[in-house]
Amino acid sequence: MAEQNIYILGIESSCDDTAAAVIHNGKMLSNVIANQKIHESYGGVVPELASRAHQQNIVPVVDQALNRAKISKNDLNAIAFTRGPGLMGSLLVGTSFAKSLAYGLDIPLIEVNHMQAHILAHYIEEENYSKPPFPFLAMTISGGHTQIVEVDHYFEMTVIGETIDDAVGEAFDKSGKILGLGYPAGPEIDKRAKLGNPKAFKFTKPKVDGLNFSFSGLKTAILYFVQKETKINPDFIKENINDICASIQYTIIRILIDKLKLASKQTGIKHIAIGGGVSANSGIRQALKDGEQKFGWTTYVPKFEFTTDNAAMIAIVGYLKFLEGDFSAQDTTASARLKI
Repeated sequence: MAEQNIYILGIESSCDDTAAAVIHNGKMLSNVIANQKIHESYGGVVPELASRAHQQNIVPVVDQALNRAKISKNDLNAIAFTRGPGLMGSLLVGTSFAKSLAYGLDIPLIEVNHMQAHILAHYIEEENYSKPPFPFLAMTISGGHTQIVEVDHYFEMTVIGETIDDAVGEAFDKSGKILGLGYPAGPEIDKRAKLGNPKAFKFTKPKVDGLNFSFSGLKTAILYFVQKETKINPDFIKENINDICASIQYTIIRILIDKLKLASKQTGIKHIAIGGGVSANSGIRQALKDGEQKFGWTTYVPKFEFTTDNAAMIAIVGYLKFLEGDFSAQDTTASARLKI
């Protein structure tokens, strides 16, 4: 593989981060992300503002990615981009830019499924990182998705469990909003959970058949619990914030791990990989590591920079597709609800 000397530019614009990366023969040369701080004051991503910010950011971000990789655009062999799923306005910016650049340079265009990319981020060449062997189970957990996927090969994936309502990232963010924490609340809950008692307050786990998830009932239970306690003691949140965060996080992690245990038992697969923004959570990482001892799993946890939305994961999928000659036509269009 390495003898071919292949440079892939990856472009990611599915939500509120504008990202570009260069992969050379599977190894990352650059991974640039422009975050959009503007959404924090709204407590969530505003689609119209996101797409406008992508338009401003995309040229400088791509330019920086090429500069950091120490190559020119003429060295590129293909352009990979996120076709979906995501916010339509945001996806359109990345898709249009990628199509134009590929057309102008007369090189192949490669469309990438964002959710597949979270899983295949594990195949970026990294020193001292062993890649999951096929078949393995991947749990993709983010603000918009919660899925368990059976992965038989790079592009042979089957979703065997998913959320029937809210994603796990939403459960963290909405719980944080109830507690008066900023957006996104996940990292703040994680930080406070380390200081609290995870068994201080008990929240009931939703009963969902099979390998599917549900988080809306938990979110409602947390809301009612906080309302009830603050009626009795107006300072309840302030006085118990760390314990509340620890209890919420503990419950969410138990839901995820219980479903993974069931998936592993049903499939007989003991190689477990995680991906997506919520996989940056220290409690989830620790629970997976514990699973190695308790259940005989081998677990694969990506570097922090490959957990949130980034373009290196798009570029590595582009590289794998390039090797297979799997290119896209210029008339390809963005798709907000693309399935694995």
